[in-house]
Amino acid sequence: MKRVVITGLGAVTPIGIGKENFWNSLIQGKSGVGLITRFDTTEFDTKIGAEVKDFNPSDYIDKKEAKRMDRFTQYAVVGSKLAIEDGNIDLDKLDLDKVGVVIGVGIGGMETMETEYEKLRDRGPSRVSPLFIPMMISNMAPGQISMTFGFKGPTMTVTTACASSTHAIGEAFRMIKSGNVDMVVAGGADASITPISVAGFCSMKALSTRNDNPTKASRPFDKERDGFVMGEGAGILILEELDHALSRGANIYGEIVGYGSTSDAFHITQPDPEARGATRAMELALEEAVASYEDVDYINAHGTSTYFNDKLETLAIKNVFKDHTKNINISSTKSMTGHLLGAAGGIEAIATLMAIKEGIIPPTINYDNPDEECDLNYTPNIAVKRDIKYAISNSLGFGGHNGTVLFKKYID
Repeated sequence: MKRVVITGLGAVTPIGIGKENFWNSLIQGKSGVGLITRFDTTEFDTKIGAEVKDFNPSDYIDKKEAKRMDRFTQYAVVGSKLAIEDGNIDLDKLDLDKVGVVIGVGIGGMETMETEYEKLRDRGPSRVSPLFIPMMISNMAPGQISMTFGFKGPTMTVTTACASSTHAIGEAFRMIKSGNVDMVVAGGADASITPISVAGFCSMKALSTRNDNPTKASRPFDKERDGFVMGEGAGILILEELDHALSRGANIYGEIVGYGSTSDAFHITQPDPEARGATRAMELALEEAVASYEDVDYINAHGTSTYFNDKLETLAIKNVFKDHTKNINISSTKSMTGHLLGAAGGIEAIATLMAIKEGIIPPTINYDNPDEECDLNYTPNIAVKRDIKYAISNSLGFGGHNGTVLFKKYID
């Protein structure tokens, strides 16, 4: 089996565009949450979100092409461009038939859906854009990436709610490990801060209503957490077969060595109360890597700031790591970025790899009130230095989807 390394990182996030801006904000504990600016929230219980700031797609891609893409696709293409540039990849020297694209998308083109429905309702069917379907469908993110850069390998979308981009990274890992491709552009994108999406999550009572203090609203594992904060953006990674990466002198951020994917088979939104699916996903990732639970130094938790997720992810970590749990640093970077839905695992994989590369663990900000049901070391409020050999990134999605990827410090 082939070894698989990560050689490029592209981030489009509420706390910065580009790997460096994103990472610097994380270790500084900067929140990207504020009042929603995209639409009038007067009648909404939740008025806050983590929007991508200062994003102009024409700074990165052709203006005409950008207009033919929903916002989530723009984020995906720009994140890929940043990852390719970060990886110092010369497209002319690649076998483009052996480069794949796997992108996780949780919801897809909701902004386009709402805009075109308003046209249908107010002006009739003839006013609906012929680009409506190609802009809205989830597979257009990897489709546009492949067309923009000429990648002709396997190109697909993974949609498993909030686990989408972690599953995309895991499936890309398997493609390269089996020898089918040399390189995969993988990760996730979502842009669902729209009226109907926010209204839907509000109706579920899933979102924080801490409107008077937005930067304090996302508070994973804290006893006073009251729901997640919706974010948006993209996290894109370049996964590459080791020898291929070495042959072109690539910078290697880390190695991906394990992947676990399971289902709770329990409930449409709530996790299994015994956390069996999340437990097994982490165990499977460790088994594939032939690594001991005692090898893991850091976990980038799913950590949504909702009651059940944080409580039960804590239980799953205890199930897997037993007495070693006390030696592990855990953090939820959603405390700063909000929850990017299908893109969450992509930016969290980037955070995990940067933590390994830089030897710094980003904090869980807003952790002020310990919860007796969430009693682990969540790296509260301040980043800490630590040498990391193995690190896990978890994602847990509606429908009971669980995904875990295990990264390792690269040693030649």
